[in-house]
Amino acid sequence: MTQDPSAPILLFDSGVGGLTVLDALRRELPDAPVIYAADNAGLPYGTKSEAQIAARVSGLLGRMTERLRPRLVCIACNTASTIALASVREVLEVPIVGTVPAIKPAAAMTKTGVIGLLGTQATIRQSYVDRLEHEFAQGKRLIRHGAPELVEAAEARLRGQPVDPRLIQRAVDGLRMQPDGDRIDTVVLACTHFPLLTQELGDLLGSVQFIDGAAGIARRVAYLTAGQGFSRSKPDMALFTSAEDIAALAPALAQRGLCETAIF
Repeated sequence: MTQDPSAPILLFDSGVGGLTVLDALRRELPDAPVIYAADNAGLPYGTKSEAQIAARVSGLLGRMTERLRPRLVCIACNTASTIALASVREVLEVPIVGTVPAIKPAAAMTKTGVIGLLGTQATIRQSYVDRLEHEFAQGKRLIRHGAPELVEAAEARLRGQPVDPRLIQRAVDGLRMQPDGDRIDTVVLACTHFPLLTQELGDLLGSVQFIDGAAGIARRVAYLTAGQGFSRSKPDMALFTSAEDIAALAPALAQRGLCETAIF
């Protein structure tokens, strides 16, 4: 079947962290029509149970895919991907690209052999992360810390609100105060929100390298849509599951070409 050139790529996240993935996707596929969907009514995902996240993500993406007819779905959320990716692939008939912690490239980058991983509580406890560590970081030390406060800080940043420095300090202390924490030279940002705070984290962590999955995700989407035509029949848009507190996001959304918003 010939792909409709105006069929969008659907980027899904719990909030607006996935905009960091959209930034990378724009660099790879500037002409691709995009719908950005944020389940802000369900935010934060990181404090929910696996069963709650799997049911919510599968249900929402099922309804969104049926209504929006995307050519591909990108789950631009580490928590949702590590928990719900398999179940979503079972119920949807479009290509699905997930987001997983960038442990493999971090293991290749580290010089000290000690890697920090910042994510949500739900992400860092997943067996999926255990498998990535076993497969790609053998002989290295992976120090994990759940930092839900960084989601709050990143959401504030995109709304033009001040970032509470205490939130950044708590996340940094959570890594540095663990055994070998002082030897961390590479930090995996295992939440799509967290790259929005690289400056603040770097100021406190010092000379560390940060790695996240956005560029790799964008390359994967480009690979899966290679040869397809792209044509915008209408402006790209952002969907939210709640109307609460989205007005302040308008400048950040418009900056990324998302000039229309709607509630799903």
